[in-house]
Amino acid sequence: MSKQFDKNLERYADLIVRVGLNLQKDQELLISAPISAYKFVRHVTAKAYDAGALNVLTDYYDEEIKKIRLEKSSEEGLKAFPHWKAKGFIEMAENNVAVLNLAAPNPSLLKDSDPTRVAILNKASAEAMKDFSTYIGGGKISWLIAAYPTIEWAQSVFPDLDQEASIEKLWDKIFYTTRTDQDNTVDLWERHIEELNKNARRLNEQGYKKLHYKAPGTDLSIEFDPQTKWISAQFTNDQNIPFVPNLPTEEVFTIPVKTGVNGVVTSTKPLNYSGTLIKNFSLTFKNGKVVDFSAEEGYETLKNLLETDEGSSYLGEVALVPHNSPISNTNIIFNNTLFDENASCHIALGRALSVCVENGKEMSPEQLRKVGFNESMIHVDFMIGSADLNIDGEKEDGSIESIFRNGDWV
Repeated sequence: MSKQFDKNLERYADLIVRVGLNLQKDQELLISAPISAYKFVRHVTAKAYDAGALNVLTDYYDEEIKKIRLEKSSEEGLKAFPHWKAKGFIEMAENNVAVLNLAAPNPSLLKDSDPTRVAILNKASAEAMKDFSTYIGGGKISWLIAAYPTIEWAQSVFPDLDQEASIEKLWDKIFYTTRTDQDNTVDLWERHIEELNKNARRLNEQGYKKLHYKAPGTDLSIEFDPQTKWISAQFTNDQNIPFVPNLPTEEVFTIPVKTGVNGVVTSTKPLNYSGTLIKNFSLTFKNGKVVDFSAEEGYETLKNLLETDEGSSYLGEVALVPHNSPISNTNIIFNNTLFDENASCHIALGRALSVCVENGKEMSPEQLRKVGFNESMIHVDFMIGSADLNIDGEKEDGSIESIFRNGDWV
């Protein structure tokens, strides 16, 4: 790799620590990463200690071991989860650990695996980590999902290139979309976040009670409670420290009323869910719940996803992303939700985010339910935006305003 690559890599590691996690002096950091990312983890670790980290902990994983487990384990074995690990995550969260997840998916890892066995394994993990998920969904601790390119992921995005060229090109796209290919990366991110915050403020000022979506295969209405709010992906943790949980990010988002979603919506990009691609799928909602669905590929995986628990067939997030944005303009399908969701308007099945409710962190579960809050073990974003998407906002008095036309802000 070139000197410019090394420079971009250093900026990327610095952005993760300084902007994404906003790591504080004497704070612990937990890094979850694939074993292939060990060299980059060392870069991030060095930056973390430079920022005054008390300790940097690593939790390496190997996706191929997951595949072996799915092939060879008994069903009882798939249900087994090391509860000491779940308790350890809670203990670290109680001590204000910052969490970095380096996302490096193999989109076709489990394409030949039994979807029922995959669902059993996923559900067992989600159940065991449910309490820790409240720290993440509520923004109680600083956390971040950032990308690290693996050969399998790079080859799925650029199948016509050899392994080395595909990795190099994917790194280029990561540097471009995270603005780490420019010298003033941190300043650019501060301005970018402020622009996203302006969009969120404008939506909150308008006070829409519903959004109406129209596009080929989509005719959907989504209702909102007055106590919910639009925000950007800049959270503030319980120590009042701001952080950015996704790098890159182009979205503003909120949560819907659980029972206030009606109509049909069609995906516009593939969804990589736990090593399986779900393509060209459609969901029909009635009073918030998915009552019918179809998929050209990954039907059984989608079915199992929707049946994870009671809340997995309801929505927990609504996000607006202009079609004319840096990630979208690459014209690349990344087969990675972190990127694809930030190239497209999207919605999420499952758990709602309490950060999108006024004083949501202080509310009890019962209080949150009164504003239409959806509870689930999962939170799965999928993409519905395109150059053909129009969105209208409906106010309390019934008046209608255009928000998106042809995929972009009006």
